[in-house]
This record gives sequence, structure tokens and C-alpha cells, in this order.
Amino acid sequence: MQTPRPLPGTSGRVSRRAFVAGAAASVVTAVASPTWAAADDARARFHSVGRVRRAADGTVQYSWPGVCFEGRFRGTGVGIVLDDADNDYDVQIDGTTAATLVTPGRTVSWLDGLPDTEHRVRLVKRTESPWTAGRFGGFVAAPGGVILARPRARSRQIEFIGDSFTAGYGNVSGTRDCSSNGGVNRNSNADLTFGALTARKLDADFQINAFSGLGMVRNYNGTNAGADFRTYYDRALLHIEGDVWRKPDSWHPRVVVIGLGINDFSTPLNPGERWTTEGALVAAYESAYHGFLDKLRARYGPRTFLVVAATRLGNTTAFAEATRRIVEERSRRGDDRVSHWYYDDPGLDFLGCDWHPSVNDHRIVSGLLDEFLAGLPLRW
Repeated sequence: MQTPRPLPGTSGRVSRRAFVAGAAASVVTAVASPTWAAADDARARFHSVGRVRRAADGTVQYSWPGVCFEGRFRGTGVGIVLDDADNDYDVQIDGTTAATLVTPGRTVSWLDGLPDTEHRVRLVKRTESPWTAGRFGGFVAAPGGVILARPRARSRQIEFIGDSFTAGYGNVSGTRDCSSNGGVNRNSNADLTFGALTARKLDADFQINAFSGLGMVRNYNGTNAGADFRTYYDRALLHIEGDVWRKPDSWHPRVVVIGLGINDFSTPLNPGERWTTEGALVAAYESAYHGFLDKLRARYGPRTFLVVAATRLGNTTAFAEATRRIVEERSRRGDDRVSHWYYDDPGLDFLGCDWHPSVNDHRIVSGLLDEFLAGLPLRW
């Protein structure tokens, strides 16, 4: 790999050849910046997709997976201003992934050697980080170039709510034991989940509001009994207790896909948990789910389609049955825009970390979701 060339006063610069090689080898190609600062006029120069918290200086913070930033520039190179020692990112130029930044830290990472013309750049957060926030400071043009006006927001919008299946936990691993191939984070990519794949086919902006291990009322194997997914859903920054995401006026998803229940039901109840029987757990789950749907309906209005998703569990049918009853009850209450989507396929291999869906599985599930959405009267 070519040695990065320093850019005086800011960071290191990496040639296009070195950047692509770095992506293929999954190694960091960013060089630390001694004076990290937001790019000039950062606020007006990129389009953000996902929940973010904006600062007065134009930077943004975020912690949900799949958050991405899109920009346009003219010239032979672009720099990415980041302050994040926990997450991994993909950098895409003109629709093609050019590099993966692994826990880049406080950096300005450069991609140059491009044709001297107009380009699109997209930075996407691959990983989960409920314990901390990343910070993005904008895009910087290489000498002689210019950052152009930000891309327009897409008219279509879709939100995905869920757990590790929705977040893309370990989906690019190719093996269920990730202890020797980099661990879960190195093998996760929210941009290759079924939600992201479907959103791109629809040319829709999207949110992936997913948190591995959490359920609607019960977390995986009964852990962390004092919290569940609902504890965190209203937050922009997951690690800040009491944080509240302020929905911008521009965010009106036409579809919200909810995938919560795998962690509630995939493991047997343990002694000392709040519920002594599966029936009691089911009753609590259904009651909480209705409350969550009420919240979504109040937030997004009567025109948004709420999709209650479920999949097969090897140990019980309670998940599928409970979600079906929930949708039937919503229909009886007069809400005909709540639908049940059950997905399963013999081609699913669960070769992601810890028996999670693989990239192959996410492609299959995305196709099933495409078919399901095609049957709704969306009229985008």
C-alpha cells in the first residue's frame, strides 16, 4: 500500500489506489488530524439520512446504525471529517464503495486521484454504538475543487424499527463464529440490511432505528430487565438518558416496518423474571405493542402504513401468533393501515455472527419485503 501523503495543517491524504486497497483489506486508511474542526459551511453542504443531533458549528452527532451523509463535489478528491473511535464507515463515490474506515478516530480522511469532474460522495455508518456517539463535520474538497450544494432529500421515506436482525448484526461474516475474524463490529454492515436494500430499490430516504438484544418488553434471555426497546426509541443519542429526538418537519415516512419480538420469545423464561408463563409474557407483549403503535400513529398520522413484522422461531410460534392478533385487533379498531408481514424462506442460511442473517439472507428478506410492499396501496 502506498504511504499516505500529509496535507499540511489538516490530515493525511490517501491516493485512490491506496484507498481501494485499504477497503479490500478492511484496514484503516485515515490519518489523525491534530486540529479537528468542522468543514467550512458544513451545515449547508450535505444531506443527512437518519436521526442526528445538529450542533451550532454545523457538525452532527448520532448513534443509530445506518446513519449516512451524502454530498456533491467537483474536483479530483474529497476529505471526510470525522470524530469517532468506535464505529466503522463505508465511503462511496458515485455509487461504488471505495473504502471502509475502521474506527477512524479524529480524522480527515482523503480520497483523491479522481477525474476532475462532478462526483457524489456518501458516508454510511455500518455499526451500532448505543454506548457512544459519532460526530461528522462535513466534506472537504481537494485543492482546486469545490463542495457543491447538498443533494435534495428524496420524496419517499421509510423507517425500520427492530433488533439485531434489522441492524445487520454480523451480516457480512460468512461464519457463525466471529471470534477469529474480527468480531461482530468488523462483520456488520447496516447498509446491507434488508431495510437499506429495499429503501434503495424504492429510492427512499430511510432510518434504521434498531438495537441488538432488545425486545418490546423482554430482552434476549431476560437480560437488562429495567429497560427494553421502548426505553431508547425516542432518543437521538442512545447513551444519553432522557435524550429526545425532535422529529424534523421534513420527516414523514409513508411506511414504518416494526420487527420487535425475536428477543421477547426466542429464549425460555428464567426463574425470577416478571412473567412466570409464556401466556403472561404474550399478554404483556401485546399490550405494549398496541401502545407502541399508538405512539407511531400519533407521530406520523393516519396515512402512514405500519407493518408489523414477524419471522419463524424454532422454539415457539408465540411471536407470529401474537403479532397476527395485534394486527387483527387494530383492524377491528378501524385502522386499516396496520398490516402483518410474516417472512421465512428455505434459502435463509443464518451464516452471520451468532446465527444471525447473512448478507445472502438480507437480500432474500429484502425481496420478500419488496413483494409485500408492492401489495400495499402506497401511491408514493
